[in-house]
Amino acid sequence: MVDLIQEIYGTIMRNKLRTALTGFSVAWGIFMLIVLLGAGNGLIHAFEGQSEGMMMNSMKIFPGFTSKPYKGFKEGRSISLDESDRLLTERAFPNHVIATGATVSKSDAYLAYGKETVSIGIDGVFPNYPELEAVKVKEGRFINQRDMQERRKVIVLHEKTAKILFPSTQPLGKYLNSNGVAYQVVGIYTDQNSFSPTALIPFTTLQVVYNKGDSIDNLIFSTKGLTDEATNEAFERDYRKTIGGNKHFAPDDDGAIWIWNRFTQYLQQQSAASVLHIAIWVIGIFTLLSGIVGVSNIMLITVRERTHEFGIRKALGAKPMSILWLIISESVTITTFFGYIGMVAGIAVTEYMNQVAGKQTMDAGPFSVTVFENPTVDMGIAIQATLTLIIAGTLAGLFPARKAVRIRPIEALRAD
Repeated sequence: MVDLIQEIYGTIMRNKLRTALTGFSVAWGIFMLIVLLGAGNGLIHAFEGQSEGMMMNSMKIFPGFTSKPYKGFKEGRSISLDESDRLLTERAFPNHVIATGATVSKSDAYLAYGKETVSIGIDGVFPNYPELEAVKVKEGRFINQRDMQERRKVIVLHEKTAKILFPSTQPLGKYLNSNGVAYQVVGIYTDQNSFSPTALIPFTTLQVVYNKGDSIDNLIFSTKGLTDEATNEAFERDYRKTIGGNKHFAPDDDGAIWIWNRFTQYLQQQSAASVLHIAIWVIGIFTLLSGIVGVSNIMLITVRERTHEFGIRKALGAKPMSILWLIISESVTITTFFGYIGMVAGIAVTEYMNQVAGKQTMDAGPFSVTVFENPTVDMGIAIQATLTLIIAGTLAGLFPARKAVRIRPIEALRAD
């Protein structure tokens, strides 16, 4: 083993520049692979973070416009949702629907406290809203059932809204004015990503204060027993048919209501993440392949330069396997050594990215969204990269080694 190490070292030292340039291409390939994987993870983690805390086994229903005529009704008719649709959802699907909720909204409202004002939308929601959406109560409490029953004028603010209206005081317990209506602040909520955050009040309160009747802007419910895409698609068809019977639109009219199925979205998200990972690996491996080709070429040159030496070895009784092992060992050594340099450099870059942009958000006042998060690679990726290096080094040396083994001693001794 010591003799093998000395031979490999001597060969590398005799061709320092050539080995260094070839090794650099290997290091660059694995460096790019690690950096691409880290960047891909940053995008995937940010995408996953947007739905963190959101109940995946849930569906959200939005009204739309009919896309085909039905029973004398023309296409293009506006469909609206109301309380009867929520109750029908609970009654018609007891085996699949756990709990229902709804949202009704008031846009372009103004909230004022002292000299501070903000233009914002107000949503009337059910007490189970935090269980269905990706929101968390940061301070105080959320809307409860008694608020709903008594139609209390209480309000839960987003943390960014609270900072605007109460820059230097505690908001809980204070009263806000909204177009002549006083609301008491009972809670502060936060979420992963804020697409124009709204203020939240009891569903029944908004219906009464803003004369919404029993209309619903969107309906949401959690589900059970729907474990794959097939069962979810079957449920969606049944649900569309049921609501269509209540609203008089065709059972197969996809435009009448829009169903946001979070479970199937999650499956699609996982599939997209897998495709992204595969694409990154393909790009990285092809980049690494350029370095491996360089290693293979240098080993071919080495075999050609040492043809005379290999002939003497075989003439003295050296077994073909020993020559094969020598060439492959040199290839694996060069590939692994420089590969680890590239891997360490790549990991260092991903850690730097994590420090600088590990929680990158696009923030414009009340609007914010996480676009890049935790761009690092885990131990599993390092192991996969290590195996890739070993396999690549073996393949890079295999073909030159087979050529060396086929050299006949008499021809090798005649070589210059």
